[in-house]
Amino acid sequence: MAKGKLTIDSEKCKGCELCVNFCPKKTLELGKETNTKGYFPVTVVNDECIACGTCAIMCPDSIITVEKE
Repeated sequence: MAKGKLTIDSEKCKGCELCVNFCPKKTLELGKETNTKGYFPVTVVNDECIACGTCAIMCPDSIITVEKE
């Protein structure tokens, strides 16, 4: 199965958690530090990403990029 690399624009993330809730491999979770807008942006917590793109599709602000490795 393909591995994926996620790029997240943390400054634009509002911490809505849609990507977190729909990730089949639980690769994302809310970070512990806020961005300049006061939101807790999502962060990658493991290397289990399968490059399915669900997180990018669910993100209402299109701040996630998925690349296949």
